[in-house]
Order: sequence, then C-alpha cells, then structure tokens
Amino acid sequence: RTFDGFRKTVALEFADIYVVDLGGDVRANPKLSGTKHNVFGIQTGVAISFMVKRTSSSQVKRPARVHYIRRPEAETAEEKLVFLASQPMRSLQFDEVQPDKTGNWVNLTNNDFETLLPLASKETKAAKTAAGERAIFKLFSLGVVTARDDWMYDFDAAELAEKTGFLINAYNADRANFGGQRTTKAVVDSLNYKIKWTRAVKAALGRNDALVFDAAKITHANYRPFTQCFLYRDIILNETGYQTPQLFGYPCRFTNPSIAVMGDSSGKPYFSFAIDRIPDLNFVSPASGGTQTLPLHRYDPAGNRHDNITDWALQQFTAHYTAKTGKSKATRTVTKQAIFHYCYAVLHNPAYREKYAQNLKREFPRIPFYADFWQWADWGEALMQLHIGYEAVTPFALTRTDTPDVKARAAGMAPKTVLRADAKAGSITLDSQTTLRGIPPEAWAYKLGNRCAIDWVLDQYKERKPKDPTIREKFDTYRFADYKEKVVNLLLRVTTVSVDTMKIITAMQAENRTHDDGL
Repeated sequence: RTFDGFRKTVALEFADIYVVDLGGDVRANPKLSGTKHNVFGIQTGVAISFMVKRTSSSQVKRPARVHYIRRPEAETAEEKLVFLASQPMRSLQFDEVQPDKTGNWVNLTNNDFETLLPLASKETKAAKTAAGERAIFKLFSLGVVTARDDWMYDFDAAELAEKTGFLINAYNADRANFGGQRTTKAVVDSLNYKIKWTRAVKAALGRNDALVFDAAKITHANYRPFTQCFLYRDIILNETGYQTPQLFGYPCRFTNPSIAVMGDSSGKPYFSFAIDRIPDLNFVSPASGGTQTLPLHRYDPAGNRHDNITDWALQQFTAHYTAKTGKSKATRTVTKQAIFHYCYAVLHNPAYREKYAQNLKREFPRIPFYADFWQWADWGEALMQLHIGYEAVTPFALTRTDTPDVKARAAGMAPKTVLRADAKAGSITLDSQTTLRGIPPEAWAYKLGNRCAIDWVLDQYKERKPKDPTIREKFDTYRFADYKEKVVNLLLRVTTVSVDTMKIITAMQAENRTHDDGL
C-alpha cells in the first residue's frame, strides 16, 4: 500500500509498464527464507519494472498498459537468477492487468466492499460538524510509540520506576550542561548515551525542559495480546502518543472499551482484539502498519466523556433494521453500544475475513448489514467480555505435572525455561520441571494473526537479553521463574478464552450457512 501513489503516477506518465515479480517477501510468507529465496538475500520482496514512455505526438493520452509476470513463490534465489539470465524479455508471457481505482495492480478484488459502511475514515475524523461524519467511528488512533520499550515497559512497577528514574536523572544532568542550546552535532556528540536519545527528547533538551519522575505516570498498558505491562506514560519520554489522550486521558486516567485492528497490513492474516487500556503501536502485530484503536467513547481535555459512535451510524443502523423488521416487530432498540458490539462480532466472522481478505490488507474495514442484528451484537458483547476480561474468566481444568529437576536443584539453579507448546500432544512445557496437559484442539484454533493465543503468551514471557546496552548492564532483572505461577494461571484462563471464542465463531459459521447475508 506504501506505493499506491507511485503506481498511480507512473501509470499516467508512461505508456507501457512491464513488471517481473521475483517474490521473496519473507514477512508475508514465513515459510520463505531471505537467504534462500530472495535474489538480494533480504526480507522484502523484489520486482523488476521496465517503464516505457512513448514520444510520438500521435499517441493518445491514456493510462499505461500494465504487463505482469510472477515467478513461483517457492523458487530459490539461484533458480530466479538462472531464469533472468536465460530468458530474453521478448520470450516472456506477460499477463495484462487492469489497475483498479485505488492504484492496485495485483491481488485485485471483485466484491461489494465499497458499498458497506465505513468503520472509520480520515474524512469523518477531521469533520468539524456531525454533517460531515460518514463513518461508524468518529475518532481512531494509533497506539503509543515509546521508541524505548526496554525503558518504558516492565512487568514490575518498581523495576520500571527505577530505570525510568535513572533515565530522567541522566537527562537532567545533560540538561544542566546543554539545556536551551541548539542541538548541534557538537552537542549531540557530547550527550550521555547511557540512555536512549530520540527526536522528542532532544527537542525537550533544546527547549530546556526539565523532567521530573512522577509515579502517577505508571499505568497499565496492552503491550501485546493477553500481555499487560506497566508503562511509564510521559509525553516526552514516549516519542508520540498520537490521539491516545482523547481515548484514555493523560496519563491514562480512563478505561475505555475499544476495538484494536491492524493498520495497513504487511500481508499477515487479519485480526482484531478488544482492549480497554492504552495499547502499544505494535499491539496487534509488529510490521502491520501499527495498531489502530477504535474506542466506544472519547474524552475532551476536561475529562468529559462523549460518544465515539457517530449519530450518522445510529441513523443508518436504525433505518435499515426498522425497514427490515418493522417497528411493530422490534423488541429491542438499536443503541450505539449495540452497534459497537455488532462491529466487533463482524470482524470475527470467518466468512467476512475470507471474502474481504485483500481489502482488509489495504484499508479500514467496512461493515455489512446482517439479517439478525441482535444475534451478532450479542456475540460481539460476549467476545468483548472474554477478551477484555480474560484475567477474570474461569481457569480451564488442565493437568499440571511437576517433575523435580534434580540437576538444577543440585546446582542451586531454577529449572531451565522452555515455554514450548505442542499442539498435537495438547501440552505446554513451561520449564524442565513443569508441563501442562489436556489442552483441547479448539484452543489452538483461535488465531490472532499467525499465532494462537497460547503462543502469544509464551512468546512474551521468554527470557531475552535486552538490546539496549544500559538496560542489559543495569536492569536485566527479568527471570521467568519469578513469573511462573502467574503465567500458569494466565495460560489456564487464556485456554478458556480460546475455547469459548471458538464456540462463538463456530456459531457464526452456522449462521452464515443459514443466512446468505451477501457473503
């Protein structure tokens, strides 16, 4: 999607465009290897484009003819290079493709997506009056960008306070020497790089802004699915918060039911998740265009709460379902909260995701009208209760086996961390001592992107060496053994969430078979 404007431009500037797509996009297909399948040994896909401009004055102005050929997905880099070396251009059998109105040349769609209700739009977000609102949600925002996650997030509030205090003290020491000066190369070279300097922090130094540690700025945040961390929410030390103060207040005073969706995807399977606290930019998936958050409410600077579902959306839903059922048959009144839940259910419908898969990679979702509004609204409400309240659901009855690690005990060490799932065996090995068994097949079926919910939890609690050298030297205190019982409890509850989510999704599939609903 990054190149949609480029494609539109060259289609007007040139007469013929020939594209030889060599593939090799590792991020879009994890089965590929950059070193094995990519002609440059990189992770980004590679294509060669030949653009031909006609100079004849008799040429009729028209969009370029686009000719396209793609090499097999699993072809190795060596095979691609042999192909390029042995095939003259004139021998290639190109397909002529017809670009769509949004500038896409491949993976074109032929469906009714454009006729559905926009979930959100930049035009509605920018509208000054209700008359200009033509989307379901008024406000949406990317998640918070810290640009220094190792410093700003932690499972332990006390640890977060300690390292944040260190960072602030180091900054203020440099401020005493350079505060208020232009951040010239000489100043930048003289800074204390035991902390991480970014654009926002350098700008604060240039303004001579003092930083003061404030424990009230430590708040809960959604770092990844089913993983909450403490966040030090500071307008300077977080590189940008986008519009999150209008969603959760500053520094995050409010909980606010919200739908988190993928931004302009990099090709990963689409998913959404319900939250009620501030998310990280990459909450739903790194390299997915960022997490876009659509809240039920929004807040003004004074802390007053306003509806974020537009009056326009309420009018559209009310008019459609009144016309469809008749007022005399309507037993429940369509509300903005019900629309909110309805949208969340639609985004989980497998038939919807399959039909509009290409659209969802490029733009905000659009919402169809299904036959039974209240059935879908009730499903959405149930899903939200599961996903936002996952820490409070009943733990699933898994079998726990603890076999003492004699060698580790003799050495005075904690059991060796494993954190590995085996879907076929229905088990999770936590460490060299503890295994959970009896995980049902449907628990693995609940996917958030390329991973099931259980794998998201296991990945976030692994022991990793921090990338930041100061964090690695002074604050590398995380040990899985300290969080083992918390993770066991979390896995039992996430198993329940996964199983109950799949029950609802299975019911959706049965509804799809009963009612066509335009799918």
